Amino acid sequence: MTQFENSLSVPVPTSSTVAPISVGNSLVPNQNQIAYFMSGATRSYEARRNSLLKLKAALQKHEHTLLEALHKDLRKHPNEGYVSELGIIYDEISHVLKGLKGWMKPRRVATPMSLQPASSHIVSEALGRVLVIAPWNYPLQLAINPAVGALAAGNVVMLKPSELTPHTSKAIATLVRETFDPGLFQVVEGGVDVSTRLLEEQWDHIFFTGSTGVGQIVALAAAKHLTPCTLELGGKSPCIVTRSANMSLAARRIVFGKLLNAGQTCVAPDYLLVEKGAEDELLKAMIKEVEMRYGQNPLENTQLPCIVNDRNFQRLSAFIQPKLVAHGGRTNAMERLIEPTFMINVPLDHPVMMEEIFGPILPIVTFDKLDDAIRIINSREHPLALYIFSENADEQERVTRSCRFGGGAINDTLMHLANANLPFGGVGKSGYGRYHGKNSFDCFVHQKAILKTATWFDMPIRYAPWTPMKDKLVRLFLR
Repeated sequence: MTQFENSLSVPVPTSSTVAPISVGNSLVPNQNQIAYFMSGATRSYEARRNSLLKLKAALQKHEHTLLEALHKDLRKHPNEGYVSELGIIYDEISHVLKGLKGWMKPRRVATPMSLQPASSHIVSEALGRVLVIAPWNYPLQLAINPAVGALAAGNVVMLKPSELTPHTSKAIATLVRETFDPGLFQVVEGGVDVSTRLLEEQWDHIFFTGSTGVGQIVALAAAKHLTPCTLELGGKSPCIVTRSANMSLAARRIVFGKLLNAGQTCVAPDYLLVEKGAEDELLKAMIKEVEMRYGQNPLENTQLPCIVNDRNFQRLSAFIQPKLVAHGGRTNAMERLIEPTFMINVPLDHPVMMEEIFGPILPIVTFDKLDDAIRIINSREHPLALYIFSENADEQERVTRSCRFGGGAINDTLMHLANANLPFGGVGKSGYGRYHGKNSFDCFVHQKAILKTATWFDMPIRYAPWTPMKDKLVRLFLR
């Protein structure tokens, strides 16, 4: 995600306290949450299930307000708001509820002969207090979905929504305040000062979604307390199109993945690598798709989302060079709208190729051989996502095996996120840790190892004094 995605950009503080924190007019009730967690109120299956059901019911009750807030902040059409935010949360809650009881059970594992007679099992233990810092691009989904995993795992949650989407932040805060005991789930609104103050505290886990630069600040703050983190970041996610691809289908799915939320998506295709000889056909098909979805003049289409703020609008507008534009390029500064824009034959050192775009601008680079495309990808930081459109199984295999990336899809974009059975997360500078479904539960628990040894027999070979016979027996077991 871009450097502007999250407002936290200040030096990491160096002091800490366990007392309640006053941040502006807000109070961070640390001791309340500590007491709530230590009371054991979050431990049972019934308590966790009840929390998730209450959350889903509250989202349904406030659905109109939430969708309206998303429209006010990002001009998201209610259908897009439901598909890309609310619906995903509902699906995540349903998936977690189906598996939760089984996930909570101690997991039996094998015990080696050298430790017999004994049994071994793993207990998934809640970590404690979880801090979730959410971004602005999907301000509802990326705030609530991590909280779903944290609550399911038996934790208490402090959520900091993005101040860059104030209507959604307020709607989330109202929903949570009306639904939950603040000891279990609390929302604190505010800007940089609030995020900074929160990071001064010692948490049991920090979950951050945002830019790589801010992720480094979060990781540094967490390291002071040896707090584990999940960092969901971003990067320039490539999309390869070979001559074997179904061009009309590739165009449809690339345009969908790029233009959802006006391109302000951390796993949107950031640039196209197209095999020479296929670029003209693909470009024509993508232009046709844009006109079909948004009309001849997308800037007049009320379903086109806006750029989040003036700073991002100006940054994106500066990328557009008329001599490279094959389609689009027009903007509306008053409404912060940018027409879907395709730039052709873009040099690899062009500014648009130097940072994550995070907008409806798609540069196109051609390659001669697939190895050239792979080399371009591997010469850059590991992206959060990668996509390849090809009907050739060997090409698909070569790309997915040769490139390092967080996750992706073959002959599609974005939709790997829709499968709760797949982990979502980055690698390298695109982040670390993973969540969604069972992975969300695992993200917020400690896997506690337990060995239970029988008392009716005690293996003598592990005790001194050492003898040649004991040495032979030890070597028999441990080899």
